[in-house]
Amino acid sequence: MSDDATLDDLLHETRRFPPPEDLAANANVTADVYETAAHGPLAFWEQAARRLTWAQEWEQVLDWQPPFARWFAGGRINVAHNCVDRHVEAGRGDRVALHWEGEPGDSRTITYAQLRREVCQAANALAGLGVSAGDRVAIYLPMIPETVVAMLACARLGAPHTVVFGGFSADSLRSRILDCDARIVITADGGYRRGAASGLKTNVDEALKGCPDVRNVLVVQRTGQDVAWQDGRDIWWHDLVESQSTEHAADSFDSDHPLFVLYTSGTTAKPKGILHTTGGYLAFAAWTHWAVFDLKPANDVYWCTADVGWVTGHSYIVYGPLANGATSLMYEGTPDTPHRGRWWELVEKYRVSIIYTAPTAIRTCMKWGDDVPAEFDLTSLRLLGTVGEPINPEAWMWYREHIGGDRCPIVDTWWQTETGGILISPLPGVHACKPGSAMRPLPGIAAEIYDDHGEVLPRRDAGGYLVLTAPWPGMMKTIWGDDERYREVYWSRFPGAYFAGDGAKWDSDGDIWLLGRVDDVMNISGHRISTTEVESALVSHPQVAEAAVVGAPDPTTGQAIVAFVIPRIADGGTEEAGLAAHLRDHVAKEIGPIAKPRQILVVPELPKTRSGKIMRRLLRDISANREPGDVTTLTDSSVMDQIKEKIPTED
Repeated sequence: MSDDATLDDLLHETRRFPPPEDLAANANVTADVYETAAHGPLAFWEQAARRLTWAQEWEQVLDWQPPFARWFAGGRINVAHNCVDRHVEAGRGDRVALHWEGEPGDSRTITYAQLRREVCQAANALAGLGVSAGDRVAIYLPMIPETVVAMLACARLGAPHTVVFGGFSADSLRSRILDCDARIVITADGGYRRGAASGLKTNVDEALKGCPDVRNVLVVQRTGQDVAWQDGRDIWWHDLVESQSTEHAADSFDSDHPLFVLYTSGTTAKPKGILHTTGGYLAFAAWTHWAVFDLKPANDVYWCTADVGWVTGHSYIVYGPLANGATSLMYEGTPDTPHRGRWWELVEKYRVSIIYTAPTAIRTCMKWGDDVPAEFDLTSLRLLGTVGEPINPEAWMWYREHIGGDRCPIVDTWWQTETGGILISPLPGVHACKPGSAMRPLPGIAAEIYDDHGEVLPRRDAGGYLVLTAPWPGMMKTIWGDDERYREVYWSRFPGAYFAGDGAKWDSDGDIWLLGRVDDVMNISGHRISTTEVESALVSHPQVAEAAVVGAPDPTTGQAIVAFVIPRIADGGTEEAGLAAHLRDHVAKEIGPIAKPRQILVVPELPKTRSGKIMRRLLRDISANREPGDVTTLTDSSVMDQIKEKIPTED
C-alpha cells in the first residue's frame, strides 16, 4: 500500500479536466446510464449482450451459485462469428480490421473480409490436425496478425486457447502447456525485438522435451532464421493454412463454454490458469471497449500498445475491438526501435485517434524528453487511455499535455486478468477527469472498499481493500482445474465478495484511487509477477542457498524487483557483483526478461522471526529507502544493519 506522503498528495489533487463539449454531446454513454444500471443491473447487462449476434437467446441472464456465475445461461453464440463474419455479412467487409506494422518497417492492412478468409483457413487447418470443441491449443507468437487469426480460429472451433507471452522462457511455456493439457502449439521461427530476431521455435523445442502429449507444432515463418525441425510433428503455417478452403461454417457454443485460459502469477510458485468463458466475457469486453473509449468504429483508428500475451491484448486488441467492428493498429516492436519517436511516428502515419498504453511506457517517454513527441503530428488523437497500474499525477499531466495536446480526455482504467475487462474508469463524455484517479466504477459494477473486518467504508476519505460485491459478465469462471483454489484465492478473505488484492481509497470527492497490491504479487510494468516464482528461480541456481524477493518503488516501471540472496559459498567484492549479474540473467532464463530483478543484493543472512519466517516487510522498507519498522521479533536484529550496508546510497 502507498505510504502516508503519497496518500496526502492524493487527497490534495485539485485539478479537474471536463470532457470536450463535442465529445460530451456525442458520447456513446451518458450520465443517466449509471441510474439505469443501478435500478436494474441484470436488464442493463442483458441490453449489453444484445449488441452481439446470438444463435440462440439465453433463458436466464444470470445463474449465480456463489462464487460461480453462468451468464446468459442457455444462450448459444460463436465468438469468431461476432468478431468477423457478422461485419462482413452487414456489408462492412472492406473496412480495415487491422493495420499491422512490423518492427523492421514491413506492414500489412487486413480488412474484415480478408480476416474472415484467414480465420476460416486457420480453423480448417486446426480441424485437420484433429482439434475439436474443448481441445486446448497453446499459442506462443510475436505481435503479428497470425496471432489474432490463431485466437479467432480457436474460438471458431470452440477450442480454448492459452496464449503465452513471447518473452516467457521454455520452462514457463512448458508449465502452461502441461497444466491445461494443450495438444497443439502454434508458434513462429522468431520475432523482432529491438532490431534483432529473437527465437521462439527454439524455446518451444526445449519446452516440449517435457510435454510428450503435444501432437503438432504449427510454425509461422516470420524472421527466416534456421530452426530445428521434427518431421511428423512440426508443420509450416504457410504450407498447411494457406492451402485450406476460405469457407468454414461456424458452430455455436453454449454461453458458458470455455473460451481461453490465461495464466497469471499467484502467491505460490505455480501460476494460476484463469478461465474465461464465452458469452459473458465477449459481451463485457465489447461493451466496455465501446463505452470507455467512446468508440466510433466508422471513424476511429484505435491502438492498444499491449502484447496479445497479456489479458489487455485479449480484451482490448482482439475480442473487444473486433466485436465492435473497430479499425485497430497492431505493432510488433518496442517504442524505441529504430528510434525513440517510433510510437508517435505510427500515430502520425495511421492517424490514430485513440491510444491505450501503460503508465510505465508514459514514464519512459517522459525520460526521453518532451522534444521527441513534439516532432510528430499527433492532432488525430482524441482520447488517451492507461492500463496496468496506477498512474502518478505527474505522468498523467505529461501524457495529456505532450501526447494529447492538452485537449484529450484520459481514461485511467482499473481491472485484472480475472475480471475480463475494465471495472473502474472515468467515462470520457461524463466525468471531469482527475490526474491519477480511476474515478468511479462503471455502470453495472458494484465496487466497495472494505476495512480489515469486512465492513463497508464510507465513500469519502477512507482507504482499505477494494472488493466487488456483485457478479459481472466478464468475471472469470474459475481457476483451470482447481475450483477450490478459486474459492480460496478470491472469495475467502471477505465472504460473499470478490477481493481484488488491491488497496484503494475514496478521496474527499468520492473518487477512487488505486494504491497497489496488498499481497506478495509485484506489479512490474503492469505485469503481475509472484515473489515466490522469482524466489524459486533464484534458489534453483546452484550458488544460491536462500532468497527473498520484494517489490520496490520505481519511477519507470511502478514497481521493480529487488532480491536478497544468501550464497552457498560466501564471496565478496567484485565476486558478489559478478554473482548478482549472473543471477539476473538466470531469472530471465527461468521465467522471462520481465521478471529480471532490478537489484540483487548478496547478503550473509535474511531477517527472520524465531519461527523462521522471513520478514519481507522489513526488506520492503529498506528497498524503498524507508527506516525499517519494528525489528524486536527478529532472531538477530543486527542482520538489518548488515543488509542496510548493501543498499546503494542515493546521491
